[in-house]
Amino acid sequence: MRLGGPPLFCVMGPTAAGKTEFAIALAEKMGGELISVDSALVYRGLNIGAARPDYPHHLVAIREPDNPYSAAQFALDARASIADIRQRGRVPILVGGTQLYFRALLDGLADIPASDPDTRRQIEAEASRDGWPALHRQLESVDPVLAHRLHPNHSQRIGRGLEVWRMTGKPLSQWQEEGGRSGLGESPLTLVICPKDRAVLHDRIARRFKLMLDQGFVEEVETLRRRGDLTPDLPAVRAVGYRQIWSYLEGEISFSEACEAAVAATRQLAKRQLTWLRSWPADGWLLTGESGGLIATEGLEPPEWMLSSNHPSWIGEESGKLADDLLLHEAILALFGN
Repeated sequence: MRLGGPPLFCVMGPTAAGKTEFAIALAEKMGGELISVDSALVYRGLNIGAARPDYPHHLVAIREPDNPYSAAQFALDARASIADIRQRGRVPILVGGTQLYFRALLDGLADIPASDPDTRRQIEAEASRDGWPALHRQLESVDPVLAHRLHPNHSQRIGRGLEVWRMTGKPLSQWQEEGGRSGLGESPLTLVICPKDRAVLHDRIARRFKLMLDQGFVEEVETLRRRGDLTPDLPAVRAVGYRQIWSYLEGEISFSEACEAAVAATRQLAKRQLTWLRSWPADGWLLTGESGGLIATEGLEPPEWMLSSNHPSWIGEESGKLADDLLLHEAILALFGN
């Protein structure tokens, strides 16, 4: 993390978890700008079904739906957006649920092995016995490039670095650099937002889809069909919700079947997202209740730039005086040590 300059925030979570609301509140308080990490929102014309926000985001509606957009292109565009935002003295905040995009930007596109539960448990047991600074010293001996980026108490990323080394005998930093597909080269502050109760998430998904229908989602998909240049094999049309309504409009399934299939597919997407997020080295999880308010946190620990003797200059005098009515700001208070 770059001390003395704007850090990088990542707001992750499953679909319908409340990421956008929290990211907007964070941007308003911290002087930030949002960068969308969403594989549907990049396309023009995908608005209702992709839950396009009214608040300004970078990398929204930048590509025609007949022109597929790749994770590699996202990484290039996101790097440019981050640099532009920082040049203007603002704080870049990545927000979205497309894990491949996050991985392409932060870790690069090398085929880094997935997390191994047994190796992870062994590392965590060693940390409980010896402390994370001791494991940071281990990491220095096998992956000094990665270790140099991390604070000795940054448990998640230290653990991931040691895990990859023990599984493959190759440093994580080398994986990230291979083939010219390097990661971003810094450790962002990553927060995962998710309802504590899975049933709450499922209910939000169902209610949000009904709202999309009320807002004209079917008509939006019909407009896309009438273009004449889109086919069901394009990524834009394959987006969850769009492909089910497209099938209904093609006469392949009934309207009720399309709605049931869209909600089921969205729930499956959320399940896959949560599985991936549990293996991602986040700085903390913000667990919300039925109303969307914070009810618990997991793993929150201050990143390196907050552990310095003096907070960087971009943090204003009122950093620890966040309004009570802003969604989940209790978690930000915790990160600032107040």
